[in-house]
Amino acid sequence: MIKAVIFDMFETLVTLFEGRTYFSEDIASDVGVDIESFRREWHTIEKERSTGKYTIEEGLEIIFKRLGIYTEENVRLAAGNRKACLKESFDAIPEDSIKLLQGLKDRGIKIGLITNTFSDERDIIKESPLYPYFDVALISFEQGICKPDLRLYQKMTEILEVEADECLYVGDGGSRELFAAREAGMHPIQCTWFHDRAFEPHIPCPIFDEFEHASTQLEILDKI
Repeated sequence: MIKAVIFDMFETLVTLFEGRTYFSEDIASDVGVDIESFRREWHTIEKERSTGKYTIEEGLEIIFKRLGIYTEENVRLAAGNRKACLKESFDAIPEDSIKLLQGLKDRGIKIGLITNTFSDERDIIKESPLYPYFDVALISFEQGICKPDLRLYQKMTEILEVEADECLYVGDGGSRELFAAREAGMHPIQCTWFHDRAFEPHIPCPIFDEFEHASTQLEILDKI
């Protein structure tokens, strides 16, 4: 019997490919630096940005200094544009994502969130209309560890007071989250409803034949 549904956030409940996007190439363009050079350096501190060591502003400062383009204005520009674009994504939360969460609440199903996020993403998640639906939210920036670390999945079941095999895990499949959920004993479902939004070089997670799929949010309710 399913007692809880655990969600990923990005490309699951909300997509970053809605409204304006602001990825590595956009930051590089705004501050006038070679895109590949910026992308290469930016990814070297992704773990630190995801686990609370550096805020977005601190990470930008570190990388801009490495590239010889640091100014306070460049940091404010890039951080501000990221936040503005994140806000657009969360202003466009699909109605079906809300209906799904409300439908689970109406059935008495517990709801969890496990997400790998940076500081600005953490902030906007907590301010969003999605956040009150979560009984437990494990955000990597606050937890100090990222998916696919099994400790996140184990902590989730402990706090929710459910067994792993009483949980569905729903995500687009990035960060090997579905494999980790399966290893933890949960029932993973790969959501594909945002799969066609991504564009080069932001290739979406492959469709994994070994996992059950859902092509719309409300299909999840049929799997309870």
